[in-house]
Formats: sequence, structure tokens, C-alpha cells
Amino acid sequence: MARFESPGMDALIREMEKMGEESGAVAEAMVNAAVVEIRDAWKESAENHGLKDTGAMIESIGFPAPVQKAGNILYRDVYPQGKDGKGVSNAEKAFVLNYGRHNMEPTYWVDEADQASGPRVQRRLEEIWGEFLDTGKVPAVPDAGGSSGDGVTKTITKG
Repeated sequence: MARFESPGMDALIREMEKMGEESGAVAEAMVNAAVVEIRDAWKESAENHGLKDTGAMIESIGFPAPVQKAGNILYRDVYPQGKDGKGVSNAEKAFVLNYGRHNMEPTYWVDEADQASGPRVQRRLEEIWGEFLDTGKVPAVPDAGGSSGDGVTKTITKG
């Protein structure tokens, strides 16, 4: 799971907290938008590192639906889902490819993907927050339905 530390993100979160929106519909839309950006960065990084044997691991990169909540923190995890045709966990393959093992050099492809996704996530979250402030409506977030990425978060008005 990617974690971002950025003065811009911290300021955005403080602004959301002041308005009581840190765990409402707009926060949920932001989480959904973030996982789309992170998923796409993971897939791009895996491709860039040539980690495509059958393509099943890359295709499986996604996020289980729905948004989860721990206290007032909303989250979704991004990782390769399921198993390959031989019954090997795609998440386990991703871990080994990232960190290596005694007979395989690490690629750090996940670390690179998470780092690359940071600015993309921040830009997207700022767009969503700005649109929410301008219109009072939670923007739709296409492609955030789950591991296959086929859902849409509906527009909800602030009320």
C-alpha cells in the first residue's frame, strides 16, 4: 500500500478536517481516485521492468471493493489479486519480484510505482477537492469499482 508524505497533502487533509469532510462522500471519492492512480502506476512499473511472463500478475493488480474504514480513516489496498494458473499467489510473486530472493536480484518495482504515483495521486485529489469546493458535489470517479476496475462512484451532493 502506498503512503504519501507531502506538505500539500497534509494541508489538504487539514482543510478537509476543518470542514468535517475527512471521512464523508468526498473523502471516499478521493480514496477511489487514489487507488486508480496507484493501480495504473503499479501496472506501468511492472511493464517497464519487463515483469510480464503471461501477463496474469500485471492484469490482476487491483483493489478489493469497497472502501474500508478504520476509525475515521478511509482506505483501499492495491496489490495483485488472486492466483496464477499454477495456483501461485500473484501478491507473492509481486513481493518476490520487488524484494528478490537468494537467487534473484530485487527490482523494487513496487517501491518505484508507489513513488511515481505520489504526485499523480496528489494532483488528482486536489482536483476532486477543488471541484467539490466549487460545486458542492462529489465528483464521479470512473474505474474504481474493484480489482477489474469497472465501477463508478456516483455523484452525490453535499448535504
